[in-house]
Amino acid sequence: MKQKNPTSHSFYSQRLRLHYLDWGNVAAPNMLLVHGVQDHCHTWDWYARAFFDDYHIIAPDMRGHGDSEWARGSSYHQIDYVYDLAQLIKQAQLAPTVLVAHSMGGTLAALYAGVYPETVTALVIIEGVGMWPGRFSGAPAHERVRQWIDNNRHLAGRQPRRYPALEEAYERMHRANAHLTQAQARHLTIHGSHQNEDGSYSWKYDNYTHAYAAYGIPEEEVVALWERITCPVLIINASEGFPHRIGQNGTVRHFANVRLVDIPGAGHWAHHDQLDEVVRLSRELLSDLTT
Repeated sequence: MKQKNPTSHSFYSQRLRLHYLDWGNVAAPNMLLVHGVQDHCHTWDWYARAFFDDYHIIAPDMRGHGDSEWARGSSYHQIDYVYDLAQLIKQAQLAPTVLVAHSMGGTLAALYAGVYPETVTALVIIEGVGMWPGRFSGAPAHERVRQWIDNNRHLAGRQPRRYPALEEAYERMHRANAHLTQAQARHLTIHGSHQNEDGSYSWKYDNYTHAYAAYGIPEEEVVALWERITCPVLIINASEGFPHRIGQNGTVRHFANVRLVDIPGAGHWAHHDQLDEVVRLSRELLSDLTT
C-alpha cells in the first residue's frame, strides 16, 4: 500500500532500539535513504515524496540521531553504523535495495555496498565524506589517543544548546543553510528538535556524535571496499559543498561503474538546495536499471 505520509517503526541493533520511517508500497523495489551526522530521517521527506510511487522507501534515524536511542559507553564508529544498516536491511528484508545517502551516510553506504555488493542495485552518494587527510594518520599513537581522550572529556562537560523558543531553533537552522526555504527550515527544525522539561528546545542528536574514533578504517581498506562495489554509482557533489567529498581528489577512479556530477548553486545539503536536479539525476540512474 502506498501512503502520503510515512509510518514509524523500530528495529534493534547491538541492543539499541533504532527508529525508521516506512513510506509503504511494500511490493515495489526497495530504496534505503541514509542521513548524515547530526541529521535525521526527515531530511529525506521531499526526496522520498518524489519516489514513493515507484519504490518501497525506508529512512532510518541512525544511532544517536532523531528518534533512535543513543549509544552508551562508546563513540560512534563507522563500523557500528554500518552494522546498523546491515541489521535494518536483514530484519526488514530490504535486500536487494537502492541506497541513497548523504554526507556521513554516503561514507557508510559506500562501505556497506563494498561489504555486501550483491545486495545493492544502485548507489547514490550526495556529498559523501571521502578521504580526510591527516584525520586518522600522521600523528604518533600516543598523541592520537591523548587527543581522543581529551575530546571525550570535553564532550562530557558539553551541554546541549537550549533555545528558549522553537522559533530561535528554526532561525539557527536557517542560518546553517541559507539555501533552505522557510518551510524547509521549519520542517527540519520541528522533526530535529525536542522540548526539554523546562520548556526550552534542544536538537535531538547525541552530543557524543562529535566523538570521532581515535582510529578509523585505513585508507587502503576503504579503497578496497569501494573497488568491490558492482552496482551503478552516482556521485553528486555541490559547487558550495564541503572539501574531501567522495569523488574529489581523484577518488572517483576507485568506482567501476560511476558518474560524477557537480551541481551549481547548492551547498552540502544538495538534496535540499537543488531537489529537482538531484531527483532528475537519480531518476536517470535508476531508469537504467529497468532498460
